[in-house]
Amino acid sequence: MDTFPNQLLHPAHWKAAKGYANGVLGEGRTAYVAGQIGWTGEQVFETDDFVGQVRQALMNVVDVLAEAGAGPEHMTRMTWYITDKKEYLDRLSEVGEAYRAVMGKNFPAMTMVQVAALIEDRAKVEIEVTAVVPVR
Repeated sequence: MDTFPNQLLHPAHWKAAKGYANGVLGEGRTAYVAGQIGWTGEQVFETDDFVGQVRQALMNVVDVLAEAGAGPEHMTRMTWYITDKKEYLDRLSEVGEAYRAVMGKNFPAMTMVQVAALIEDRAKVEIEVTAVVPVR
């Protein structure tokens, strides 16, 4: 983890997690980021590409966290809602590259769920985050 201020929770006898944490313990102010989809702050989709929408949704999360004086290193929980599990799995390496480019090496506790659809018809992914920002 880059400068992850929260404690990762991982039982010693468990197999190592890849790309996420099994749990995170934090102390400070809590920021809750509503589900962010792959459109810009102007609510415009610039692409229908799955990985492009992932990247934009992650950038939106970073923008909202910044409003709390936080960054990706403060994330403790992330939930992804995707509309196509196969596309996600087929493009996993590209998703990982986009994730690391925006979020760095910060891997909170994560859950991913395939859903039938999202409210915005063009949306292929929605990501919500909880972050714990240390009190300064």
